[in-house]
Amino acid sequence: MSKTAEKFRQMGAEELHAQETDLRDQLFRLKFQLAMGQSESVKKIRQLRRDVARVKTELRARAGQEGRQA
Repeated sequence: MSKTAEKFRQMGAEELHAQETDLRDQLFRLKFQLAMGQSESVKKIRQLRRDVARVKTELRARAGQEGRQA
């Protein structure tokens, strides 16, 4: 398990939503810079995509747990 995944597990739901928004904004900016030829940070784009997926996975897991408890 990665350190970032553990960090996301310790966040609250609102923090996760804010983190997802922030990561998506960063990803958009990097993709835009890549398209304009200003950046060559493909590795950073890959990492951001994975972090967005980790956040979404954690949010989905929490939603599933809440559904079972209700």
